Amino acid sequence: MTENNKLTLVLASSSPRRQELIGLMKLPVIVRASNADESVPEEWEPARIVEELSLRKAKATADSIAEEGFTQTSAPDSWINVGSDTIVVVDGKVLGKPADQEDAFQMLSSLQGRQHEVYTGVACLPGGSLGDEPPTVSHTVSRVTFSPMSEGEIWGYVRTGEPMDKAGAYGVQGMGALYIEKIEGDFFSVMGLPVNKLYQMLQQVGLRTCT
Repeated sequence: MTENNKLTLVLASSSPRRQELIGLMKLPVIVRASNADESVPEEWEPARIVEELSLRKAKATADSIAEEGFTQTSAPDSWINVGSDTIVVVDGKVLGKPADQEDAFQMLSSLQGRQHEVYTGVACLPGGSLGDEPPTVSHTVSRVTFSPMSEGEIWGYVRTGEPMDKAGAYGVQGMGALYIEKIEGDFFSVMGLPVNKLYQMLQQVGLRTCT
């Protein structure tokens, strides 16, 4: 068990959205982008993909800390490397981030007027005085329904640039919200980090936030 003021979260992501969400934990956060390999076999199920990639990201960050130490702050007594990964699935096809505007257009065309699934994984890998604690990994599944979109709407949205760094080529917290009819599940998972799931995982090492 650890005390709140002795724990730091190390976020294995440069995503502004994940940085915003992990800030809800009210704990010190160090952002350390992961260089983990994100290639996976085509036959893997979506849940396995997001859990494996989340853990890879957390491990890659942990490895870089072991090699280089902490560069953004003095070393905390204990820390937890947090990795997360999100994919969109439609008709059994996994959609990651678009390669270019045409790819973004094709992704959005396949989503408009129907429902798809969003899988988000999260992994916690303890370090420092918590180094003996085992890693924990989990995921959520949410269902998002898009309103029908015209080609003009799709291209207009693509040209804003918002879709280009997001799985499935849309941002639920940005202009993409204009086209989302319904969400069944966890909004924050669709945004990129399942904060409730993460909080539950942190509680396993005795963490209590907002106290």
